[in-house]
Formats: sequence, structure tokens, C-alpha cells
Amino acid sequence: QVQLVESGGGLVQAGGSLRLSCAASGRTFSSYGLGWFRQAPGKEREFVCAIVWNGSNTRYTDSVKGRFTISRDNAKDTVYLQMNSLKPEDTAVYYCAADSTYYRLSTNSDAYEVWGQGTQVTVSS
Repeated sequence: QVQLVESGGGLVQAGGSLRLSCAASGRTFSSYGLGWFRQAPGKEREFVCAIVWNGSNTRYTDSVKGRFTISRDNAKDTVYLQMNSLKPEDTAVYYCAADSTYYRLSTNSDAYEVWGQGTQVTVSS
């Protein structure tokens, strides 16, 4: 199965931007739908966004619509999360995840079989 490694996290001021990357290795990347989730201290992991296997469809949680953009480059086996207009409440560990039901834009973390190790995003006020 595919393995996932996130990068690009860091510390940014409110209103700033970050781009997260999630590089895949192993089985065919384009066979998977991809999702981003996040987990803040003391809170449950929550869905952020997802993209289908060929990038033709996406889904976002309401709190990030208009600020975050998910995209993928199957030639580079990488999925991206562009985060603009960041807010302190966006502070969390961000995880990418792979779903072998490649056309599904699930918001349920149980639908995703493979997870990366996470990358910390901290937004200061």
C-alpha cells in the first residue's frame, strides 16, 4: 500500500499562508482519494478537505472554505494543501490520509486506510 509523508508545517502569524505537501511512495498514488485532517490539542481529529483520484472533485469543511485549497499532482505522487488567511483556530497537527475508494470524498477518518505522521501548524495571533 501507499506510504505518506507530510511536510511544510511551521509557525505563521494570523493572516499568513502555508503550503503543506504530502508525498507518497509505494503503490500507485492515483489509485487513491486523498484527505487532509487536523487535530488540535485536547480535541478530536477533524476532517479538513478531500480530493478524488484525478483531482476533478473536492470537498471542504465549512470553516476552511475560501481559505484552503487542496490539489494533487499525480505525476509527482504528491497532494498539497494551500492554506491562506490562517487563523489561530487553525493551529493543529495536520495529517494526510489515503482512501482506496478513490472516488469517495469521505469526511469520516475511518474511511482512510493509510495515514502520514502529521505536521504541526501553529498560527499566532
